[in-house]
Amino acid sequence: MMQTLKLHIYKPGKTEADTKISIPLSVLHISEKLLPKKVKESLSSEGIDLTELSGLFAKQGPKGKLIEIESQTERLVIIVE
Repeated sequence: MMQTLKLHIYKPGKTEADTKISIPLSVLHISEKLLPKKVKESLSSEGIDLTELSGLFAKQGPKGKLIEIESQTERLVIIVE
């Protein structure tokens, strides 16, 4: 079964994600070129580089919720399933 990286971006106080993106880990190395500008800005503002993550998952990396970042403007959750 192929692992998937999921990015969920929530607006403040919301329980339903405003933006949901699923990226198969096998294409994570090219995914940054495909992401919407808003998502790239959210990741970049938190210092998250998806191209660096692709190396970490090359050998069956961790699963589940990896990180949850909450600011005044949004909440970002990164999950591997």
